[in-house]
Amino acid sequence: MTLTEYLRILRRWGWILVLLALLAAGSAYVFSAIQTPVYRSTNFVGVQPSRPDFGLSQSTKALLRYYVFVIDQDDFAERVIDRLNLDMTSDQLLGASTIASDDSRFVIQIDVDHVNGDTANDIARVWAEEFKAWRDAENAKVNREDQVQANLADRPQYSLLRPHTPINTLAGGILGLLVGAVIVFLVEYREASVIRFADDVERGLGLPVLGAVPPVESAGAARARSARAA
Repeated sequence: MTLTEYLRILRRWGWILVLLALLAAGSAYVFSAIQTPVYRSTNFVGVQPSRPDFGLSQSTKALLRYYVFVIDQDDFAERVIDRLNLDMTSDQLLGASTIASDDSRFVIQIDVDHVNGDTANDIARVWAEEFKAWRDAENAKVNREDQVQANLADRPQYSLLRPHTPINTLAGGILGLLVGAVIVFLVEYREASVIRFADDVERGLGLPVLGAVPPVESAGAARARSARAA
């Protein structure tokens, strides 16, 4: 298709593209606006061996996943709930939390999602404190040179997890444009075999249009025109 044909299609069907884009963007904005915001708090706990020994460091890396397994359990969740007097079950708290390890940095990351950002911060902080208390108790059972310390990082900070209204609105507008483009394509494809304009004849036959027969006027229209002229 030539540029002229694309421009003709835009002039004819551009309103569909604009309308669907506006409708989709508006719907996405409203949907995001009525959603309850959810915040995520992230807390880091450093895991440090008591001496810079290669063997102990390698053992600590191997134990990081075990530490995650230990604290990502009902027992630790219930400790957090009891300390903060949370109105939720351990299953609900575990479902709203993600605990993972990063052995490249000797770090355990605790992520907590909640509708209240301050509450999410408190949960992440207390969870880290409970982990440190557990490690301190375990360290008391072994020699000092074999201990693995848990070091608390700065206080956790929450950020908005969802919804992202500007992104959702933009995505809705783009989706509306794509849907509109598909509709226009289908309409144009269906009408491709119908000769409506001189351009259609030239495109189909490859010959220039020298003239066109005017439409035949009906008898009723002719009488009406004569009556107006009189």
